[in-house]
Amino acid sequence: MKNRSEYVVVANQASTELGLKVAAALGLEFTTMIRKMFADAENYHAFPEDIAGKTLIIVASTHTENSHQELMDLIQGGRYYNAASVNVVIPYLGYSTMERAKRGSFEIPKGVTRTRQIFRARPDFVAFVDLHSEAVLHAHGGEISTKHIWTGELVVDHLQKMDLGEFVLVSPDYGFSKQVAKLASLLKCPHTAADKDRYDTDKTIVSQVSSVVQGKTAVICDDMIRTGGSIIQTAERCLEAGATGIAVLATHLVMAGDARQRFLDSSILKVIGSDSYPGRVSDDLLEVYSLAPLLAKILKSYLRIL
Repeated sequence: MKNRSEYVVVANQASTELGLKVAAALGLEFTTMIRKMFADAENYHAFPEDIAGKTLIIVASTHTENSHQELMDLIQGGRYYNAASVNVVIPYLGYSTMERAKRGSFEIPKGVTRTRQIFRARPDFVAFVDLHSEAVLHAHGGEISTKHIWTGELVVDHLQKMDLGEFVLVSPDYGFSKQVAKLASLLKCPHTAADKDRYDTDKTIVSQVSSVVQGKTAVICDDMIRTGGSIIQTAERCLEAGATGIAVLATHLVMAGDARQRFLDSSILKVIGSDSYPGRVSDDLLEVYSLAPLLAKILKSYLRIL
């Protein structure tokens, strides 16, 4: 087993807060990168200490172009300065919904191509959290150890502590229903799925929800909230089917555009999610739990940190 001084925990700038929490949960010091910006907008990065022979841990969501590039720089910097191993945790993977190209469209499936860029920087281990599709896990030649982290155990603990009364889990479509069923089995509660059809980019129609929600709080579950359109439609269908209250559960709280205001204007009481997407904190609408304990648990197991 390694001495704790042989581990270095860093993060890209956007994920610094989560990186600090992960380091604390691991019982390790967090190392802040030295950063500067030149007049021509080029970015300077430096490790504040020698990392040669040390185990480098990088926490980095790739929700923006800059955050993705900074992760690439951190991985390659670790290789350049001869870290013993480079280990990456990506709480939120940008472009994760673009894991395949529609036939004849000639679109670039950036979920795969961006992940290939990460793998080609030669990290030893990469963990992803609640991926939209596991297709990206296989975007390398077999030389990288990968892990898909499911947040179910954190969600179960969080929901059981909330005062939701009798509740039922609702998937906004049948595609996500297996994950919802898995979560419902741990919570020992009923579950159902809404009928949803997509007719354009970011545009859907939710037609109906089972009457199993009648007299209960409907907890609508999804992997991410982007614009919130289908979730708000599902909430309306749940109320029409007799639900007494609506809460929303999603790992990745993207909340793009006017999504927050749309939720505030809706009948949804609370939006529950993780801190995978940088900048999301608890307030009158959001109830945010941290991924740090789960990420630390995975890293401790893989890296054998005592």
